[in-house]
Amino acid sequence: MMTSKKVIVIGAGAAGMMAGGIAAQYGASVTILEKNQRVGRKIMITGKGRCNVTNNCDEQTFIQNVPVNGRFLYSAINGFNSQDVISFFENLGLSLKTERGNRVFPKSDRAMDVIDTLHSFVTDNGCKIINDSAKALITENGAVIGVKTENNTYYADSVIICCGGKSYPLTGSTGDGYLLAKQAGHTITDLKPSLVPLESHNPDCKAMQGLALRNVSLKIVDVQSKKSMYTDFGEMLFTHFGMSGPMILSASSHIRDISDGKYVAQVDLKPALSPEQLDKRLQNEFASNANKDVSNSFSKLLPRKIIIPILKRWGVPFDKKCNSITKEERKKLVDILKSFTVEISGFRPIEEAIITSGGVKTSEINPKTMESKLIQGLYFAGEVIDCDAYTGGFNLQIAWSTGHLAGENAAYL
Repeated sequence: MMTSKKVIVIGAGAAGMMAGGIAAQYGASVTILEKNQRVGRKIMITGKGRCNVTNNCDEQTFIQNVPVNGRFLYSAINGFNSQDVISFFENLGLSLKTERGNRVFPKSDRAMDVIDTLHSFVTDNGCKIINDSAKALITENGAVIGVKTENNTYYADSVIICCGGKSYPLTGSTGDGYLLAKQAGHTITDLKPSLVPLESHNPDCKAMQGLALRNVSLKIVDVQSKKSMYTDFGEMLFTHFGMSGPMILSASSHIRDISDGKYVAQVDLKPALSPEQLDKRLQNEFASNANKDVSNSFSKLLPRKIIIPILKRWGVPFDKKCNSITKEERKKLVDILKSFTVEISGFRPIEEAIITSGGVKTSEINPKTMESKLIQGLYFAGEVIDCDAYTGGFNLQIAWSTGHLAGENAAYL
């Protein structure tokens, strides 16, 4: 149904540009307010600058990868799923490819190409992008009628809040959407970092900073219950404060009640080898270095930066000869290599998180339209809503799906 409705979109990120462009396609007169000089600042840093556009999976798999309020997204994902997203971008001339884990990237490996495609989409459909910062909603008789900005006042029939969370504030995600939602009477759930590096007091991390481990297994274990909270295989990185990298970021979204010492990370440095196979490998290494100090026998087995921390944990004198290592000492070393343990003390600050967990309470939003249940004509899309997912393109899919749904409904008379 074509309309001549006036729609204001606050935020020209993934959700905002999708919402604005779709609303314009339905005939609405759309103004997008963006406080940054350039649109899509946060898209620029996703997928290490390559932009993981979506995950090429079915709707059920998508919901399973949204641990916070996934069911709220049923209507949004069924209305605009990952296949729709892929078709959307490819129809606009952006070629995509699917990689390991069903992650979808532009063939060019350039996040800027995604931004340029979205920018063209909104401008080609007649959206007006204004560089200004929204400061307050204007409401009257239980309905939103406009937005006050730093420099002006804009009136509209519908307003869509798409200004992200509190993570990566340099990209413009400084929590403005939460303040605007609060003005409208909405509840903001506790804001926590998600997809964020983990801190550790263990001095080994600082000693190994810069060491990237590939093809290792990770397990996050609750110290008290001994229960495994998360397992993964892939890449991680040691830093001066603790740990980072893809597996660590994913693991962080499974840890909801973090406290110092509650969880440990267990890293299997040799996941391809069983304990018995690893023991044989050690026997061979020690045999070929029989008269060498044990500290000089690991160059083929381990990265240089992790050798000293391993030796310290092992407790065998550095100058002990390889030919005098006992069976019991080998067994202890196997245990260390199969479960290199790092205590977790907390999350890095929310400003360093990729995603903000928490946001506008979903029970106050109509999941079939993304409209506020409290204020008529007010809509929400993207990270400002209390929904967050694991890594792999799922969070951007939330932005596309909710943005599409909000834009469509905000344009209706």
